[in-house]
Amino acid sequence: MADTIHTQSPPATAIASTAVAPRWRKALRENLLFVFLLVLTIIWLLPLFSALLTSLRTQSDISLNGFWSIPSSITLQNFVEAWERGRVSRYLGNSFLITIPALAGTLFLSSLSAFALARFRFRGNTLLYFMFVAGTMLPFQILLLPVFRLSNTLGIYNTHWSLIMIHMAFQMGFCTFVLRNFMRTVPGDILDAARVDGCSEFRIYWQIMLPMSLPSLAALATLEFTWIFNDYLWAIILIQSDSLKPVTAGLATLQGQYTTNWPVLTAGSLIAIIPTVIVFAFLQRYFIQGLTLGSGK
Repeated sequence: MADTIHTQSPPATAIASTAVAPRWRKALRENLLFVFLLVLTIIWLLPLFSALLTSLRTQSDISLNGFWSIPSSITLQNFVEAWERGRVSRYLGNSFLITIPALAGTLFLSSLSAFALARFRFRGNTLLYFMFVAGTMLPFQILLLPVFRLSNTLGIYNTHWSLIMIHMAFQMGFCTFVLRNFMRTVPGDILDAARVDGCSEFRIYWQIMLPMSLPSLAALATLEFTWIFNDYLWAIILIQSDSLKPVTAGLATLQGQYTTNWPVLTAGSLIAIIPTVIVFAFLQRYFIQGLTLGSGK
């Protein structure tokens, strides 16, 4: 009679315990990660909370009790003073007069150069592309004096055109780099079919390539609007008249030689960040989509 081998299955309680243990550890890791990210978020937002609290206080309250004390009174008068006496309304208008043309010109010219570098083969294509990339790695601080003398020679010093042109020149390298890499992923069969139908190269660029590049353009528009709108260094170098200054340089005039009205200055700074927050809120979907392009490949 053949020997029989009997196998004993593990108890049901052992199986249940081994299944519960991984779920318990996973829940613990998720909770710890949530707490860690919450603490980092609070630390990141602490300066914003501090600025908001300062803008709602009076200068006398800060002078007597300090920045980190509990405010004795809350007021919105600082925002009114920053808007009227601090001329934030005029400075914001100047910022838009500088940012919008510079942004439109940068995206248009960089998309043209990116289209040529991505879809045409010619001698020196790679060298020209590396020149655009190298321009993004050049510290602009070493160009302060040459740019100042160039703008003075061209007769655009102390005008909005000086800031518009310098922002277009310095931001084209990064925008061309991003758009060129995206345009290379567009299937060439689509462009060849358009050429067979009689489309010119500019029409292919305008009616096919630009609509297909909308996510990357929106992502760049969000970044470039923030960078150009918040620029401070070029504004104080190339603009001298107070009536032409953007909001970043204009807010610096609220600082006195001996004393500074910190609540009014902070209120003006909070007003100045509203346009960039609005732009990001409207373009957030395109911004995230543009950042994740090609991540699934």
